[in-house]
Amino acid sequence: MADSAPPNASLGTRLKFALRPKKSRSRLAKKPPPEHMSPDLVRLNSEASRPQTAKSVHYHDGSTRAAPDLIDKSTGERKDITALLHGLQDNSESGEHGYYTEHDENRKPGEPLVASLSSNLWMKIVDFLPLSDAASLAFATKVLFQKIGPGPWENLRLEENHQHRAEFLARLDRSMPRHLLCFPCAKFHLRIQPGQETLKPPNILNPLFECPNAQNPLLPPSRLRLTPHRNLPFTFVQLVMRAHRYGPRYGIPCEELFRRWRDPESGWSHQTRYHVVKGHLLLRVISQSFATPGLPPSGQRTLLFSREDYTPYFSVCAHWKDGELTNLCKCALNHLPKEQAGNGPEQQLQRRIDTVRKASAPLTALRAASQCPECRSIRRCSECPTEYLVELKLAEDKSDKAQKFKQAISVTRWSDLGDGTTPATPEWAACKGDNEEYDSFKAIGRRAISGTFESQTGDFIPGQRVRSLNPKNQKKGDEGHSWY
Repeated sequence: MADSAPPNASLGTRLKFALRPKKSRSRLAKKPPPEHMSPDLVRLNSEASRPQTAKSVHYHDGSTRAAPDLIDKSTGERKDITALLHGLQDNSESGEHGYYTEHDENRKPGEPLVASLSSNLWMKIVDFLPLSDAASLAFATKVLFQKIGPGPWENLRLEENHQHRAEFLARLDRSMPRHLLCFPCAKFHLRIQPGQETLKPPNILNPLFECPNAQNPLLPPSRLRLTPHRNLPFTFVQLVMRAHRYGPRYGIPCEELFRRWRDPESGWSHQTRYHVVKGHLLLRVISQSFATPGLPPSGQRTLLFSREDYTPYFSVCAHWKDGELTNLCKCALNHLPKEQAGNGPEQQLQRRIDTVRKASAPLTALRAASQCPECRSIRRCSECPTEYLVELKLAEDKSDKAQKFKQAISVTRWSDLGDGTTPATPEWAACKGDNEEYDSFKAIGRRAISGTFESQTGDFIPGQRVRSLNPKNQKKGDEGHSWY
């Protein structure tokens, strides 16, 4: 290769020649073997110093390609990819960016550096912190307590700082395995039956600890509505997440919350299931009921809504009135195949034949009704991390011997209940309707809650696209009548 570019070369070629590294004048020469070295050692030394060439690799498609060069050209060392990956993993585990190590024996104590700053400076730093963080800072070391003083702790005793006191005590969960934080009292109470807590219906007295405000209607415990006459207390979310983070003696496994029940008044059957994914507790509630084809609007309302408080029989979040949830259920009910009209001899005979055929036919011979794209899509509430799926299925009715399998409507709800630290977490507060600033599409993104939940079992992964439950973003509540 010439040392300079040709006269008629392009600009890129000239830059390539100008920026090319210069050849070194000192060349490496092979060291002559010592006189006392044997011929065999000379041969082994020459083979070891010989550069290794890349070996060819035979692939399954019959092609042969050169293997990647595992010899560093600058140092002559073999590149160990496994050691490189383990080194990257060690760096990621030691810190977020690999700048520090968790256990550094040579690290100097930081108390002298903290003590070198004046108390006035530390008090100015505390003024920028929330009260719970300021109390945690004073609780960190004795030096910080001497600089900051007991002022943040004394402010936590005030009644207007009840929420900050609960947030501060929630950070002490790890040191209180036999206690549970009561948020209405903002105190730790001793658990009555550690590890034996059981979720029961609300009409059954089920205390987990002795609380002086247990019967106080002004300080009710935080609960999430599942279905009529069923709810989920936040204390059980605490127990599940504590056991997941710290160990089994801190709470109970999430499998203890699985339930199946049937409402005798409405005829709806329900089943709940939970999973802990990335530090959050996910909930799934499947509600199902037999549906008669060709119901009028009044019959659809009787099937879907409770006569007591006009809430749906299935599981809903606090924003169900503002969206299209009930309209989607009514749309799905309209897709059920209707029976033939008329009461003549031919129609009666045909209905009898269809009844006998349905009773004797296997389940594979029956087909569920098809739905339109509007009512079969997964819908996500824009104000809380909750998704819904309305389906028409074939369900077995063991009480009816004439017609064993019938058409049924199924409403599945998936919700993210948060990390279980406090009831003020964004997910839990949004599902209850207490967090008006929550935007589920910005917080969750493209990954659906339903897909995340169902991927834990692998039995069923919904393939429908996720759409907004309230595309018009109308918030009328009880003033809007479209939900009924």
